[in-house]
Amino acid sequence: MLKEARLMKEGRRRYVSELRKQLKELEELHGAPVGERTADTAKRIYRIVHTIKGSAPMFEFERIGSAAENLVHLWEWAQDQESILGSHTVRAQFYQAVQAGERWKRQLVMELGLYEQEMELDEQQEQFGKTTMTPSGGRLLIIDDDEVLRSYLVRRLKLEGYEVDHASDVATAQKLLREHSYDLITLDLMMHPQSGYELFEFVKEDPTLKWVPLVVLSGRDDIQDKVRCFYLGADDFVTKPFQYEELSARIYSLLKRTKSFEQMAFRDPLTGAYNRRFFDHQIQVELQRIRRYPTPISLVFIDIDRFKSINDTHGHHIGDLVLQGLAHMLQNHLRATDLIARFGGEEFVVVLPGSTAQDAQKSIDCILQLTRNEPVTQNDGQSYYITFSAGVAEWSEDMTVEEWIKRADDAMYAAKQCGRNKVLQYAKEMGGEDGIAEGAQGRKTVVLIADDDRILRSILMSKLQHLPITFLEAADGEEAYVLIKQQQVDLCILDSIMPNLGGFELLERLELEEAKPKDMHILMLSGRTREDDLSKGLSLGVNVFMHKPFSMVELEFKVRQLLNL
Repeated sequence: MLKEARLMKEGRRRYVSELRKQLKELEELHGAPVGERTADTAKRIYRIVHTIKGSAPMFEFERIGSAAENLVHLWEWAQDQESILGSHTVRAQFYQAVQAGERWKRQLVMELGLYEQEMELDEQQEQFGKTTMTPSGGRLLIIDDDEVLRSYLVRRLKLEGYEVDHASDVATAQKLLREHSYDLITLDLMMHPQSGYELFEFVKEDPTLKWVPLVVLSGRDDIQDKVRCFYLGADDFVTKPFQYEELSARIYSLLKRTKSFEQMAFRDPLTGAYNRRFFDHQIQVELQRIRRYPTPISLVFIDIDRFKSINDTHGHHIGDLVLQGLAHMLQNHLRATDLIARFGGEEFVVVLPGSTAQDAQKSIDCILQLTRNEPVTQNDGQSYYITFSAGVAEWSEDMTVEEWIKRADDAMYAAKQCGRNKVLQYAKEMGGEDGIAEGAQGRKTVVLIADDDRILRSILMSKLQHLPITFLEAADGEEAYVLIKQQQVDLCILDSIMPNLGGFELLERLELEEAKPKDMHILMLSGRTREDDLSKGLSLGVNVFMHKPFSMVELEFKVRQLLNL
């Protein structure tokens, strides 16, 4: 989670810098002399606003993306013209688009200034310390149909360091609650078409949500409402209008108390890892999630090699330090979304959502390599090194949780039998040589990302880097064409509109020259939603068509499907 937050923050900073240049160029093109108001100039404007529209929402600049979308519609004629229009016609359309788009251009400039101020404030808070001590990892859901209040709360809470999602109605809130895990929910009672009361039963009867703190926001200071909400399971009730500082303090207090309860009930007191009780609960939550949105998930069973001899030789105090050291190493080198639990004694289990057995084996192998090269703990100037044996099992629908754990345990036992200090995947008949799968080291899959937005290319590579693939980059269709001709490409993530040669034109050239590799998959990205674009893409061999802005989770799922990962 922290790594992703840093990545997003750096991406936003770089994007704002790039946006400032784009808006400067847009201002110059808007003010072009009459003689320079040509079709080529109009196309340059279209490409700028099209890029802003597609990229801004990826960095959570929703209002910038919305303003740019309005400009895209105004300049669409420049992209769609099939033949050269007369110069008088071009100048007339150019003038109309400039006049109609002036308000949206001003909004882009204003929004840029506002976001720069927010980022500057965020930097100052990091440098000098926050006035409010936000509990780490807090993800909130704001449910309110008042767009102005909702937007205000989201922005203020984000500035305090929270991760915040929002919904304007019950249906959207239910969808978000199914897809994500939240630390706290604020709920407006008086919403349309369904009231906030309709969410109480949904939240408080779902075993995965019933312990999430719920703060009710209401415009009515009615004692009956308060009593009813508390009986239904609300943790706090705040009457509108309210002072933001009061709501912020209430949220902080609830999160802090919840974290304390969690620490006592669900954490192993020695290592700080989750305990068996929490594992048994959370594994059901994860399996419910993947049944709704099928993705791979793997479990790893870890056992420290010769742990008894550590206790016998150095004493239980050193044994405890070794357990703490390994737990710390696992927590530092696995993702925030991975679940680490102490199963008892010297055994740990790790659940890796979104990971195949091969992915999980690779992750745990990297940590095993660290234990070989670095001390897991130090005491009185002496360093202590360990190794461990681990078994990996990927979930399938035909097994129970007990069978899943047993498979990982069987693979771990096979690793012990093979000399310890290994990570093995589960296979049938683990006792035989053919039953031990350590992962094939074949040719790496090659993915070409062809998009003229370099920041988006960087984000895509960062988000997909955990997959067993090699990346190539192209800033336009011409570069992509050369790379495809030079070497094997298994998947091309291709932007439909780029300078020099767009995505459609690239595919047409490859088809004309009969140069498109038969095994190359195409995932096309587009900021337009026209049906003829979709039909054209399918006729040119596009396998998947995704519209900007898109979900990174959905994109990764499509990439895995296309590459059979």
